[in-house]
Amino acid sequence: MTQSLLHQILDYSNRADPYPIYEELRKTPVLHEEDGPYVVSTYYEIRSLLHDPRISSDARNLASTTRDPLAESSEDEGALPPSFLRLDPPEHDRLRRMTNRPFGPPHSPHRVDGMRGELRDIVSGLIDGIKEPGRIDLVDQFSYPFPVTVICRLLGIPREDEARFHSWAETIAASLDPDPDADPSQRGKESHEARMQLGMYLAGLIEERRKKPGDDMLSALATAKGEDGAMTTMELLSTAALLLIAGHETTVNLVTNGMLTLLRHPDVLERLRADPRLAVPIVEELLRYEPPVQLVPQRTTVADIELHGVTIPKGASLWLVLASGNRDPGRFDDPDRFDPDRRDVQHLGFGSGIHSCFGAPLARLEAQFALAELARRLVNPRLLEDPPPYRQNAVLRGPRHLPIACDDIRP
Repeated sequence: MTQSLLHQILDYSNRADPYPIYEELRKTPVLHEEDGPYVVSTYYEIRSLLHDPRISSDARNLASTTRDPLAESSEDEGALPPSFLRLDPPEHDRLRRMTNRPFGPPHSPHRVDGMRGELRDIVSGLIDGIKEPGRIDLVDQFSYPFPVTVICRLLGIPREDEARFHSWAETIAASLDPDPDADPSQRGKESHEARMQLGMYLAGLIEERRKKPGDDMLSALATAKGEDGAMTTMELLSTAALLLIAGHETTVNLVTNGMLTLLRHPDVLERLRADPRLAVPIVEELLRYEPPVQLVPQRTTVADIELHGVTIPKGASLWLVLASGNRDPGRFDDPDRFDPDRRDVQHLGFGSGIHSCFGAPLARLEAQFALAELARRLVNPRLLEDPPPYRQNAVLRGPRHLPIACDDIRP
């Protein structure tokens, strides 16, 4: 019996190359199988829905009769209020405004740009730490520790506590990946314990910052008293957890998918080595070609919506397959070709609309520094395994390990 397209998307055996499935999916721009979610796969329809106020991010609007195989029961968020990622206006807008005030324009235009020197130091330190160029796991040795270290510095986690923070982040991140061989109750217990310890640690740090603020983002969030008032401690905790989990996981995948793609396109890698400025268009094309977030599940309709002759009823579960929209030939010429010289790259890699990726400016900068420096310093880099082993997660798609080798590492 042929697997349904929905099950093919979730089937791990297709993780290394889901794009032929997305091509098939686009033949039915609004797919609905049995009592499952409505799956939207074409560029213009996805973009339209991302801006549609009839689409909710609040799971409480989901009809109880709807079955969603990507329901996030494993995320164990019950101890904290939902982050703004899971809320609708006006609550979403208030919390996002408050979080953005110390993070970006117009109030803090230099927060991200001011981290350039720190990003260079972190990247250089991680590459310096590679002792055996003949066998490197780029994920474990570089892509994974890089963004969590950046988030520690952004939030103002004391250097002596970064190792503990890394440990909690690793446990929580592992819980986001399905693992058919693991004991689900044990995984749940470990994730819950890590979240509790992280929450207690951050709560203590927030109280310290309220009494004695620094110039870090956590201090700014803890002491802000703008037009939207002040965040409660619980809102601060859920926001900090969001920055950690969402900011970390997406950047790991962006950097790893990026290096994998460059190693498969050595001519582009050589151009980047010769001209680091090429990192900017390369990262934009990567966000289209191999986006770190493949699809956005857990969206719900709050009214009936007509799309391509299909009525999506109120309370339905909706999946928006960003990676399919990014390869839609109705929007992009020759979409399956990786082309950093592409002139029109209005991708969906960071979503769009009110829930567009909050950390996009930082993620872009991280990936640009990481890929440019890896290209410059690794001598004759090459893949040891292609395709590499992928994560189980169908939403946050990227290699779990990326075994590579090089002849030497330049200073």
